Amino acid sequence: MLEMKPECEKCAAPTPKKGEARICSFECTFCPDCATAMSNTCPNCGGELLARPKRTLEG
Repeated sequence: MLEMKPECEKCAAPTPKKGEARICSFECTFCPDCATAMSNTCPNCGGELLARPKRTLEG
């Protein structure tokens, strides 16, 4: 299951489960502003940062 991290790894802004966030294939998590500033490229692995899917069920 996808790990839903609670904050941006760069600026520590909250990334709530029902909020917007960007993730790479290793589940590194960033807020949309930081992801845009980094050209949607993960600084940890070089992977593409994409919109994190939203969960409709708690889990």
